[in-house]
Amino acid sequence: MRRTIALALVAALFGCGNSAAPRLIPVAAGSDWRRVATPNDRERLRAWRQTWQRALAAARRAAPEAVAAQGALFDYDRALDQPIPPLGSYNCRVYKLGARQPGQLDYVDYPAFACRVAADEGGTVRLEKLTGSQRPTGVIFADNGLRAVFLGVMILGDEARPYPYGREPARDLAGWVERIGPARWRVALPQPAFESLLDVVELVPAR
Repeated sequence: MRRTIALALVAALFGCGNSAAPRLIPVAAGSDWRRVATPNDRERLRAWRQTWQRALAAARRAAPEAVAAQGALFDYDRALDQPIPPLGSYNCRVYKLGARQPGQLDYVDYPAFACRVAADEGGTVRLEKLTGSQRPTGVIFADNGLRAVFLGVMILGDEARPYPYGREPARDLAGWVERIGPARWRVALPQPAFESLLDVVELVPAR
């Protein structure tokens, strides 16, 4: 029964069928992310600290000054209350820490892209990266007072809509959402399928 419910939530979460527009609004606000997340994503979230420590150590060796300049962004114990960003437009920067394969870079940062935090009438909150060649998109679930959970998928290149969550494991994303400053949030995505051990997405309100 629980498996059936979880699959129904996944289907609603990122849509299925041939609809031209992505369906990113999943379930009622307050739904338990554990009933939606795939087993692989639950494991990635459980092992986040070990992943972060490995990734950060590699990034510090490769680019110590760049890592130090980001202050709280890469401090894995930094978490304030109100972890879910308010609705609105954001500038988001992606940082990739730790090379996934030999020959890849241990530290990469990108310029700011456009992101959006929006909600449906039921209160379900979604995060969408709107520009760039890699665009995480998905839903933010409440977890506790200091962290929330992001479950989503990666849209690549000129793709118009995402794969349904759970259908293509290489596209699935899971991360912890935290507030790390007065108006600064991050989404830490351990063990993404591409390039890095850890992706950190920084969110600050667009001016």
